[in-house]
Amino acid sequence: MSDGREIELKFACTPEDLAAVLAAAPAGDDETRELISVYFDTPDLALQKAGASLRVREHKGRRVQTLKRGQGLVREEHEAPIEGLAPDPALDPLPQLLPQGADLKPAFNVRVVRRQRTFRYKGAEIELALDQGEVSGGERKSPICEVELELKSGPPVALFALARELSGAAPLYLAFESKAARGQDLVAGEPLTAALKGGKVEFPAQATVAEAFRAVAGRALAQIAANAAVLREAPQAEAVHQLRVGARRFRSALTTFKPVLEGEGLETVKADLKWLSGTCDTARNLDVFADETVQAAEAGDHPPPGMKALRSAIDLARLAAWKHAAESCASERFRGLMIDAAAWVETGEWMEAPGAGEPAHRFARHALKRHRKKLEKRGDRARDGDDTDRHHLRIEAKKLRYAAEAFAGLYGDKSVQRYLRHLKDLQDALGQLNDIVTAEPTIAGLGLASDAAFAAGELVGRRSTTKPELIKQANKALERLEATEPFWD
Repeated sequence: MSDGREIELKFACTPEDLAAVLAAAPAGDDETRELISVYFDTPDLALQKAGASLRVREHKGRRVQTLKRGQGLVREEHEAPIEGLAPDPALDPLPQLLPQGADLKPAFNVRVVRRQRTFRYKGAEIELALDQGEVSGGERKSPICEVELELKSGPPVALFALARELSGAAPLYLAFESKAARGQDLVAGEPLTAALKGGKVEFPAQATVAEAFRAVAGRALAQIAANAAVLREAPQAEAVHQLRVGARRFRSALTTFKPVLEGEGLETVKADLKWLSGTCDTARNLDVFADETVQAAEAGDHPPPGMKALRSAIDLARLAAWKHAAESCASERFRGLMIDAAAWVETGEWMEAPGAGEPAHRFARHALKRHRKKLEKRGDRARDGDDTDRHHLRIEAKKLRYAAEAFAGLYGDKSVQRYLRHLKDLQDALGQLNDIVTAEPTIAGLGLASDAAFAAGELVGRRSTTKPELIKQANKALERLEATEPFWD
């Protein structure tokens, strides 16, 4: 049985792009074959809950059982030949993942035609695979068109260098969702174009600082990639929001792990993430105003005159802003950003920095204390401060929250959740205050007709009357947070 790590880059593309990718790749012997894979799990989804997938793949009468586990670009892989159609539950590491006597059943199927080529490139052996087919679960199906680059041996930097080269021949979008994850979503009845939340970051308690950062940054990149794909397919408010959250989580991680991040590529990653967030700012501000202020007024007893005109103008502006975000996520800069950021996370000079190999648990405690100290300083200023002071406090609260969520697996769930609850209360109050501040310039930039402008001004004025009460709520939330024992001490 082969055990080890699979280092692979996966890209989404259109069927029309496959020939260009193959033509741009280094020469090698080609093979075309049909691959039929059946994925298995228990009725209560024990493997899925463990972050693993199990498949049996058949080709030319030969069957191979493969278990994969982990997140991101580097995953654990266990592969072995088997005789029957069903997986062998005795093969490692299945006994550690399944309860004794667990009943493995087929969950979904994947059928693809794969064009495959193996070659040498910049000192590495790389396997290129072009997959076209579908995943089917129950009565639902989803098409597959992917380019995969798998490192067989040699330096990982070669894999990213090849990805950059091939992306110049065709628009390739870095993707993190596996075929197994797509099948699991089909079986669960998930929408095919649903926005993706960040999810839990997973790394072992004995992880190094470098391993922890790669896990956090990789999860953020996956969130960005998935929601960018939704925006390209079907622009929507939630995908805009979740893409911005993914970018903020990555930017926050750069702050949290700053003591070990250095070297070439860091400033480029920072600038690109700031650009990406900025492409969605207008859409997000309009979405918040439409969904929280306009919608509430429409449902109220005394909507101001001009509401119909305002709603029409806001909806048109939102569509334009969503389109801009979608176009940004389809741009050459975005494609390059994703490859370069992933390459920097996995192979950057920062990995050799002092402290990168130290235990993550010790680092987490110092990082969380540092964030809390900054929040307390901002809180002292914001209590009797202005909108700018509260804005800075809100940013520090986000950084502490993202850091706490990233390191949550190192601590007990109850203590972490209790602390996060108080932190979220503070964020909610500060977020509403920020919405009030941003509403006026957002509306001013639309060039509304007089009737719509009157309605917008009236709504902004009404919302502003809640500001004193929100400031009180924020101050009380800050007091409760400061009185809560930090879970990392």
